[in-house]
Amino acid sequence: MRQGSLSGHAALDGSRPDWKDRKRYLWLLGTVVPLFGLLGWGLVNLTGLGLFWWIGPIFIYLIIPTLDLFFGDDAANPPEEIIAWLEQDRFYRYVTYAFLPLQLIAFFMGFWLMFRSGMAVVDRLGLAITLGCLNGVAINTAHELGHKKEHLERWLARVALAPCGYGHFFIEHNRGHHVRVATPEDPASSRMGESFWRFWPRTVRGSLVSGWRLESRRLRRQGRHPWTLRNDVFSAWAMTLVLWAAIVALFGWETLPYLLIQAVFAFSLLEAVNYLEHYGLLRQMLPNGRYERVDPRHSWNNNHVVTNLFLYQLQRHSDHHANPTRRYQALRHFDESPQLPAGYAAMIVLAYLPPLWRRVMDKRVVAHFDGDLTRANLAPRERERILARYGLPAPDARLAG
Repeated sequence: MRQGSLSGHAALDGSRPDWKDRKRYLWLLGTVVPLFGLLGWGLVNLTGLGLFWWIGPIFIYLIIPTLDLFFGDDAANPPEEIIAWLEQDRFYRYVTYAFLPLQLIAFFMGFWLMFRSGMAVVDRLGLAITLGCLNGVAINTAHELGHKKEHLERWLARVALAPCGYGHFFIEHNRGHHVRVATPEDPASSRMGESFWRFWPRTVRGSLVSGWRLESRRLRRQGRHPWTLRNDVFSAWAMTLVLWAAIVALFGWETLPYLLIQAVFAFSLLEAVNYLEHYGLLRQMLPNGRYERVDPRHSWNNNHVVTNLFLYQLQRHSDHHANPTRRYQALRHFDESPQLPAGYAAMIVLAYLPPLWRRVMDKRVVAHFDGDLTRANLAPRERERILARYGLPAPDARLAG
């Protein structure tokens, strides 16, 4: 499957070029995610099986990886000469806008089902996890919108983050992660030898602290105290407070545990993606004491087409870091980027199982650095063990690197 076809040249006057994006309407698949709860409700009523309240994790951990295997990958790029025009096509941003009202409707509908239809506790738990899947994917929608320059889109990004209470991500990701990516200083860049379960508390705490510090620093430069409503972290959290208060007012205090469950599951999905995006990759320190510029070698990429359709091409992560404001439909594949063996959905499952993850990924980190793991981002606790296991390269190999 190719990204598109081109005959002739892109119009220089802003008119539509003679090129077609064959995925154009497939990007609407992302709006299926908010329908998880409705689909589960329908299947439960059709079959009588409460299993379908868990449709969210079933879809993410089983159905999408299976579809990825069936449809394969697509490494084709849009032609360079139409990138600027493609980014201006407003259809693609309307696709992301459409996600948000569906997300909020699904969120309220989910709690209505939990507390107005006599559901058993185990079914409520399944639906809460399904909502967590929805709001975890919504963080990716927030990610796409939050990188844009338009005020509306940046505001909508915080709306998408409100259900899971992770509004500080909007600050830390843009002004923290993109500056420190693939360095030991970045809480969202995982280290070789670090399991997801060790990474999770480090990144959750580190991202929160970083987001607060970055916003406090911005306000102090303006002569303001950080304890103000002008603090963007506060304003994002305020959206969560209002939204959760509305749920509690409508459906009672019994909703609180389920609000917390879906939120934790949602931002844990985000952190699982963070874990696999830069695992073991390290920007090298230059003689001037600064890290080298980010380039395609510093992100794990993947071109499995189904996951890319649902995640707005998040898997083309190298181009995203090189061009953070570039819209998803114009992101490119780079041959020099290290490649994951499967799509994000399958790799998240692997990340939950550290022995399998290490078996699959550690050899890829070794190959990426041509055996010289002194150039990799290693977990401090595991550094000596890793170097002892894989050895050091010959001196001439180190000099060549």
